Amino acid sequence: MPEGLTLAELGELGLLQRLSVHAPPGQWSDDAALLPNSEHQQWVVSTDALVQGVHFSEATTPAWSTGWRAVAANLSDLSAMGCHSCAGITVALAAPGSTSVLWVEEVYGGMNELLQHHGGTLLGGDCTRADQVMLSITAIGLVDPDCLVRRSDGQAGDVLVVSGPHGLSGLGLQLLLSNKFKAEDFSETMIQQAITAHQRPQPRFDAIAALHASKPQGLPWRIGGTDSSDGLRRSLELLGEASGYRPELDPAALPLPAGWQNNNLMQSLCLDGGEDFELVLTLDPAWAETFIQALPGAKIIGRLGESSGPPCWADSKNPLPESRGFEHFN
Repeated sequence: MPEGLTLAELGELGLLQRLSVHAPPGQWSDDAALLPNSEHQQWVVSTDALVQGVHFSEATTPAWSTGWRAVAANLSDLSAMGCHSCAGITVALAAPGSTSVLWVEEVYGGMNELLQHHGGTLLGGDCTRADQVMLSITAIGLVDPDCLVRRSDGQAGDVLVVSGPHGLSGLGLQLLLSNKFKAEDFSETMIQQAITAHQRPQPRFDAIAALHASKPQGLPWRIGGTDSSDGLRRSLELLGEASGYRPELDPAALPLPAGWQNNNLMQSLCLDGGEDFELVLTLDPAWAETFIQALPGAKIIGRLGESSGPPCWADSKNPLPESRGFEHFN
């Protein structure tokens, strides 16, 4: 971490005064945050905790990226429920007293930068001393109750659709760690795309806008969906378990990034690399066709079968290759 003034030297009040520049004037002046009233809409709340050494490290994640990614994870959850944007976030920071103040300021700068891109206000939060750094973020959004996206809403015959390719973030992490891959095996463009995907993921609020714009007339609003923060395979498992119908993945339609070869290693990154923060949806076939036309990069990758079971290949009905996405307690 950068050298200079530490949290122990600055103190809580001094820290809050410094960080308040990332929030509207007066936003942190009271004991709790005020949100605007909203009629005919439902509040959606998501909380994620990121722990140093588990979810981020200095080797792969600069301070600004730590803040950006922490907020992106929460905003992605809002979009996966059907929200168009974020109303605001609260942040709980736990850190050792020896933590650099500059590092913390850069973390909050990354948070604020993402909010500037996607809407929402840094509402406030808490800070306390701990043996290692942890960020716990709660994000709040609004959704029309008639336009929710729920994991359980998929039905047999629905088409599986992703909002974009999978595997870039996982590749970026491995390149930053110098694991499995050598930089000389990839073009400079692909390396930069992969590292950007890992350090600056984008919540897919644009996919929600595309869903509204592409819905065929006469079709009811019924979408099964989740985000792929824990990997594409895990997203398919969650959709299958919640709906009761088996996800069948087309092996010729894997959502590999442009320029990737469909080999075992790249396939593994696509299925289990994680932290792509794309939306994985189940849609009526007619809606799926109009949706992929409305959202560049979206792709049909399979369907929900007639029976229950774990994800499988659509042609053979064989299970996907053994592996697993991110597990929080492993």
